[in-house]
Amino acid sequence: MRRDTEPRFTATPPPGVSEFQLGANLRKLRKQKGLSLQSLAQASGVSVGMISQVERGIANPSMRLLTSLRRALNISMQELFGETGNEIPVTSDPQFVRRRAQRPVIDLGILHKELLTPPGRQHLQIMILRLEPGGESGGKALSYPAEKGGLVLSGKVILSVDDVAAELETGDSFVFDSNQPHSLRNTSDTSTEVLWIIGAVQFDRHL
Repeated sequence: MRRDTEPRFTATPPPGVSEFQLGANLRKLRKQKGLSLQSLAQASGVSVGMISQVERGIANPSMRLLTSLRRALNISMQELFGETGNEIPVTSDPQFVRRRAQRPVIDLGILHKELLTPPGRQHLQIMILRLEPGGESGGKALSYPAEKGGLVLSGKVILSVDDVAAELETGDSFVFDSNQPHSLRNTSDTSTEVLWIIGAVQFDRHL
């Protein structure tokens, strides 16, 4: 992770979910919903072969692919990160708080996603995305009902919305309707961190 002058971004994040663990989560959730690989492929638009590779932990899925699978499975962001009601740590904190040490993480190599939203199925989802040099959200632009916004915490990123691209630097912010095709790319030679917010969305439609 890129070192920054503000301590909240320099601390080592908690252990994350590997591709293998992520695949196991998806396989378990698919079976719980009684879906075959073929059924999930038809619902998500992702090939049977790719889903199988993701479930076995031998593929490095993009944000776009994970979003397609999550929407088809109708699961929350917390469930994708491996959290269930039985696995949420018992603490003295109120339900609206998530401590830094309890943030679930998915590390996909060039893309790192750290969930800030407290446990449960909220309409508002907040994450920190880290894109390594050359990293992007996926080869095909995302498009689905939601409202998104964010803030570049460090580095530079190119945000494309409806074929209009903007290079954003540290401190720049943005809001857009994600019905419009959109994607993120890091074309710089350093890591980029983005505070990513998704709000006012139905559970089967958010990222």
